[in-house]
Amino acid sequence: MDYRPLGASGLKVPALSFGAGTFGGSGPLFGHWGNSDAKEARRLVDICLEAGVNLFDTADVYSNGASEEVLGDAIKGRRDAVLISTKTSLPMGDGPADWGSSRSRLIRSVDAALKRLGTDYIDLLQLHAFDASTPVEEVLSTLDDLVRSGKLRYVGVSNFSGWQVMKSLGLADRHGYPRYVAHQVYYSLVGRDYEWELMPLGLDQGVGALVWSPLGWGRLTGKIRRGQPLPEKSRLHGTADFGPPVEDEHLFKVVDALEAVAAEAGKTVPQVAINWLLQRPTVSSVIIGARNEEQLRQNLGAVGWALTSEQIKALDEASAVTAPYPYFPYRRQEGFARLNPPAV
Repeated sequence: MDYRPLGASGLKVPALSFGAGTFGGSGPLFGHWGNSDAKEARRLVDICLEAGVNLFDTADVYSNGASEEVLGDAIKGRRDAVLISTKTSLPMGDGPADWGSSRSRLIRSVDAALKRLGTDYIDLLQLHAFDASTPVEEVLSTLDDLVRSGKLRYVGVSNFSGWQVMKSLGLADRHGYPRYVAHQVYYSLVGRDYEWELMPLGLDQGVGALVWSPLGWGRLTGKIRRGQPLPEKSRLHGTADFGPPVEDEHLFKVVDALEAVAAEAGKTVPQVAINWLLQRPTVSSVIIGARNEEQLRQNLGAVGWALTSEQIKALDEASAVTAPYPYFPYRRQEGFARLNPPAV
């Protein structure tokens, strides 16, 4: 397993990490992801650690805390061998104190997560979404207190826009608060919006990407093909509306290219899709999920080899889309491009 710095921090994380959203799954979204109990979760953790995958990502909102509880049981007795990443800020109830990143909410959420995980510290806490109702200074000062108390090691964000990350980093520098070192982002061959603004920001500011849904919300499994209906067991039947949309023709164009590269490389479609991500700038770790041992072992096969430059070019071209304004002039017009060369 390759280990990479998490952004500009001293924390080394594996190129692949494990997403525990399948642990204890329940409800209309997480129930479709998977519902591994403590026994199965321990087996999956065993396999991960044998392969060098020691970073496990979860969130308080995953099955209303059940994911954290099952993960805590699965790592019991080996806390020092693993890195725990969890997230908070999304609603955990209907009350006014059940959502957001206020001082009171963050302190309560961290204490609750520590209890569910059965640990006294979290390696990486990420804010799951930007809370526009709480001053950024209040958020950062609270995170500073939690880091100083020893409850958190590092802090990051998830699903922030560029200005939200940059404002937070600027205020952190001004006041001496901990900087965000990670941004958990959606990024895949059918979802490359991360490249327009957030990737250049990450390069400039030392913010590493933790990639969620590297298979395009389950679309790049190799089971979805042009001219064929969705497989009967595809989770997209129940979850498509929750995730990022993809136009059918664009999806099939990418899948066609993936299948060609996979056949040439002797790998599976998911392995190729994940390996492509591992070659991209700022990517510290790609979060893989698995409902069972077979899926996990297949995803672990995405490391230990590399796509050729020709294969990467084929995938780049098949997945390319027109950049949104104000970015498209920098990709199309020589004068703009000379001033600001693309990150990729």
